[in-house]
Amino acid sequence: MHPVVHDSEHIKGVRTVATVELAKGLIVVAAGLGFFSFRHHKDIWGVAESFLEFFHVNPYHHYVGVFINLVSRFSDVRLWKIAVVAGVYALLRFVEAYGLWYALPWAEWMAFISGAIYIPFEVVDLIRKATVFRAGILVVNALVVLYMLHLRVQAIEKRRAAHKHGEPS
Repeated sequence: MHPVVHDSEHIKGVRTVATVELAKGLIVVAAGLGFFSFRHHKDIWGVAESFLEFFHVNPYHHYVGVFINLVSRFSDVRLWKIAVVAGVYALLRFVEAYGLWYALPWAEWMAFISGAIYIPFEVVDLIRKATVFRAGILVVNALVVLYMLHLRVQAIEKRRAAHKHGEPS
């Protein structure tokens, strides 16, 4: 088996994606902890209004009201289910980030597959309501998927070439 040799551009590229994956995991953990801290809060409206004021969001917007009503109805069981799903998601992002940081092939495949899974949903979401933010998410995700596919195809071609040249004539 040949040792894997990566050029500096490959390392920079996968480490950039690793940083994005790490950030996604950290955001989910932070959001989950914040959400979980509301489970016994009596004045959910007051907390939500303070939060919305901080981010300059209209607290009387329809979707904000729907979100706050949803949060206020959560039971501890439902919160634990969400916490488990968020924990698994964050763990996967952290594992992927670790593997990408060290340019491990399995992590590149994982980034390709996990990114590709979201593309159809992102396209539907963008069609339903086009925004610059949604378009940006789709473009960044598509670029990551294409980059990871390029790296994996390139690695396969390099292995084939090395195998072909290593055979006796």
